[in-house]
Amino acid sequence: MSDLFQKPLFKYVIILFFIVLGSGAVLVPFIDNYLALGIVLTIEYIILLVILSYFSRVFLKPVEKAIDTMEEIQKGNYEVRLHNNPDTMVGTLNTKINGLASNLNQLATKKNLRLEQLNTLINNTESSLILIDERGYIQLINQKFMMMFGGKVEDFQDQLYYDVLENDACIKAVQKAFVSEKNIKESFTHYIGIIKYYYEISGIPIFNQQNNLKGAVLVIRDITELKKLESMRKDFVANVSHELRTPITSMKGFAETLLDGGMSSEETTREFLRIIYNESHRMQLLIEDLLTLSKLENENFRLVLNTVNVKDITKDIIPTLMYHAEAKKLKLHVDMEDNVVFKADKERVKQIFINLLDNAINYTPENGHIYLKVEKQKEYVHINVTDTGIGIDKEKIPRIFERFYRVDKARSRNTGGTGLGLAIIKHIVEVHEGKIEIESEVNKGTSMHVYLPL
Repeated sequence: MSDLFQKPLFKYVIILFFIVLGSGAVLVPFIDNYLALGIVLTIEYIILLVILSYFSRVFLKPVEKAIDTMEEIQKGNYEVRLHNNPDTMVGTLNTKINGLASNLNQLATKKNLRLEQLNTLINNTESSLILIDERGYIQLINQKFMMMFGGKVEDFQDQLYYDVLENDACIKAVQKAFVSEKNIKESFTHYIGIIKYYYEISGIPIFNQQNNLKGAVLVIRDITELKKLESMRKDFVANVSHELRTPITSMKGFAETLLDGGMSSEETTREFLRIIYNESHRMQLLIEDLLTLSKLENENFRLVLNTVNVKDITKDIIPTLMYHAEAKKLKLHVDMEDNVVFKADKERVKQIFINLLDNAINYTPENGHIYLKVEKQKEYVHINVTDTGIGIDKEKIPRIFERFYRVDKARSRNTGGTGLGLAIIKHIVEVHEGKIEIESEVNKGTSMHVYLPL
């Protein structure tokens, strides 16, 4: 009964005391024995206290626990539960509170799951996202933005956008979206160190159901690679046009000369016809290489896989290449392991050998040496072509697989090269899931290593 003398029941104890005193005052005229009256009043007070204690234990205490539980739920603790006795009114109340807590817990779990999914989506998107409310405060910013421009989330969260965004293009995009209340799209450049990046920024205003402006979203996309591809496409078109225009102009000029009376000399006629033939042959090679490259780059391209014996391939091509090498007073050395057999596209592998050796012959001066070595390694067939040619600058090595890129433009054209040979090799190796490596030193030579999986 000690809990009766604690708040909030203590006031009821006092009230009962005065009720007992009042009943004693009423009974005084009827009872002459004050001792008996005191005993009666004491017993009455004790009985009332027992009743109050029972009432407190059965009703008030559970209600207090229910209130405490509701306060915990209000704070966000949805795991808290009450003892459940469904046979009483308080038990029914507890059941309802437990059900409410369970429902809120499920809703909170679903909400947290959706927030996690949303955060995962936002932070793993390829674009930078910034959400700004109608007052200009940043409410959300994703990790991609940090990767692009640096900083931490806390540096931007709940800050005015014009105080923390350092890029003028971003600030202007927000302002235009707020002022015009229309979608805007612009491009800008940004330097990270000495590297120039290209970005596309979209400002999208946000409206509520009453069509009132509630903020804006900025979406920033890195378009550097697209710019590079666009530049490569333009260069490719320009290069193809140039490569075709040169032989066509030459052929046209010699044909016009012949038509204007140049056929009077048989020797001149034969020389002009030889030039026209060579130029047309060069055009044919260029077109064939372009078609080959186009096929290899097509996503629907499929290799024709079969069992390839390297010796069978090389016996068809080595004699011809040996003849070209000897014509330039070059020595071709062949070192090949026996029984090098693997699964690959035979015609494409043959093209690798032809292009590698042809390249070495073209870029090696007279009296030089070319070495072809083929060996079987743990996981790969290793094809190595080494020459004692002009070599390549280290700065130029990353570019030699680009279309129409030539280390020595005059030498390549004079030998009939199209500038596509190494680009074709690279694509053939890639579709075979192999790798290619280069070692080179100016005026000492180049070593090309091709690894095709067994």
